[in-house]
Order: sequence, then C-alpha cells, then structure tokens
Amino acid sequence: MTDTALPLVISAPEPRSLDLIFTPQTEAELRRTYRIVEADPDDIAGLGEDVLSRARYILGQPPLSAETLGRMPNLRAILNVESNLLNNMPYEILFARGIHVVTTGQVFAEPVAELGLAMALNLARGVIDADVAFREGRELWGGEGNTSARLLSGSEIGIVGFGDLGRALNRVLSGFRAKIRVFDPWLPPSILREAGVEPASLSEVLGMSDFVFVVAAVTSENKSFLGAEAFASMRKGAAFILLSRADVVDFPALMDAVGRGHIVAASDVYPEEPLPADHAVRKLDGFVRSAHRAGALDSAFKKMGEMVLEDMALMDRGLPPMRCKRAERETVSRMRSKPISVN
Repeated sequence: MTDTALPLVISAPEPRSLDLIFTPQTEAELRRTYRIVEADPDDIAGLGEDVLSRARYILGQPPLSAETLGRMPNLRAILNVESNLLNNMPYEILFARGIHVVTTGQVFAEPVAELGLAMALNLARGVIDADVAFREGRELWGGEGNTSARLLSGSEIGIVGFGDLGRALNRVLSGFRAKIRVFDPWLPPSILREAGVEPASLSEVLGMSDFVFVVAAVTSENKSFLGAEAFASMRKGAAFILLSRADVVDFPALMDAVGRGHIVAASDVYPEEPLPADHAVRKLDGFVRSAHRAGALDSAFKKMGEMVLEDMALMDRGLPPMRCKRAERETVSRMRSKPISVN
C-alpha cells in the first residue's frame, strides 16, 4: 500500500513529540500503518483540503473551529496526549458527529500516586529535613529526631477527587490500614464504597483527616474552592498534599496556613510554571516542593503511544476506543485545565 493510500493521521501533540510518546518500535508501527502529517497545532485549518478531507485521527488537542471540523468528514477521533481536556473545540459538534475525544492521562495515575505517597511519608517523618540536617552536621539522633513524627499506618486519610489518580492513590495506600474518606461530587456513593473507601462531604474529609490528598481536576465549578476557610477547618498539624492542579486551591491561603504552623503541605503543581525564582513558597518551612515531575516518567510517556495505537486499531475496525479514557458530553465543557508548557 502506498503512503497516500494509508489512513491519515494529523500529528500535533505539542508540547509532546512522537519521539517522546512512542518507542522506536511503536513509532515504526505507527508510520507503517498510517500516513502521518505533522502540523503546528495552531495551523490545522491551513493544512489544505487534501489533508483535512482525508484525516481519520488527530493526535494531540489543537484548537479546532466548527468551520475546520466541517472540512473533516472522515475524522473519527481526537487522541489527546496532554491529558488535560481543554475548552478549545466545539465539543457539541464532535459528539453530534460521533467523533471520539479521548485522553491518555491515566498513564500518569500510578507514578503520581507513588510520589504522593512519598510526600506524605516525608511530611510524617521529616525525611528531607533530617537528611539536610545530617549533611550540615545538625542531625538529631533517635527519639530527639522524632518529636513531630507520626505514622501513616492506621491514620485517617482524606482524598478529594476519585478519578484515575484517586483510585491509584487508594491502591498504593491499601497496605497502611488507614481509614480513607473520599469526597467526589461527580460519583455516586456506591462506586466509592465498592472501591473500599467511605463517601464523605468535603468538610468531613478536611476536618477528620490526618492526611488530605487533593487529586481533583479543575472545573468551572471548583476553581480556588480550597481556601482559607478550608485550611482552617483542618486538624492542627495535618498534612495537605496537592497533586492535581494548583487552580483548585487558593495558593496564598495555603501558604499562609503552612506559614502559621497550622498545617504542613506538599505540592507538585503551582499557579505559575515554571515558578519565579523569588516566589515565597521556595523558602517556606513545612512545605515540600516538587517541580511538576510526579508523572513525567519516560515509561508513562511511552505507554501513551501503546494506548493510542491500540485504540486506533480498534476504531479502524469500527469498534470504540477502549484503552484511552473517553470524554463525556456532560462534563467535558466544564473542564478548565491549562495547557502544559513543559513535559
């Protein structure tokens, strides 16, 4: 089969690249099976009728207008490899035409959950501070170094959000014999109970937990919904671990709660990324910092390529995608995540 006879894929995965999300073997398979047209995400409309009229898949989540979609009669799916669902295309038209919008974000769930566990253990046992003190000759031996230490085992844990990441977090916490309460207004209580967690209100999760993990996506309804009042309602000395997106919290209020010694905290995400060199959180005691690296493992990126290939093979046979997560018409337009700039 000649290249021009192959099903056509528009590749616009910026800031990711084909080399990042495919192994040499899977990229070779991709190019054997499909004609790949690489494009600037902001210039899909300028690709020309030959490309647009034949395009079967879009790899990435470039902005698309209704007019551009109207020139793409053979489009079957948009495969988002950024993981955030962006409000940059007319979803009502996509759903009406039966065009799938899917994400590969679940590949990050396990690595992010594992780093979240590491953050919680550090906040409980002061691992980083003890290491720094040891390097500087200020170490405290034995019990003197554990005056504020506590166990994760047998504790009370709260999780805000129970999507792929919340479920992965629940799995990595399963060996700690903790009581886990979950707040997720988009899920019925029975699903939470089936996962072995206790459905709870936000106030219960905040006020009854020794450790609170925030893994909720940003929506039109929850921007900065965790503010000064929320942090004040937490137990004194409780740990707050932010793993999803910074826009769900009032970040200055979080810093204030930590600065006053009411809670300790850890975060992998920030209101600005990269963070300014003079940002106050860099020197805030009681705050563990990670530079949005929790999920950015090469093994996770490469799993994206495997998922994309498997789902395109299914759709080529007239079947629905099964590996990637499909966007839902009732919720997709409510997502408010920002596009990433660094992998």
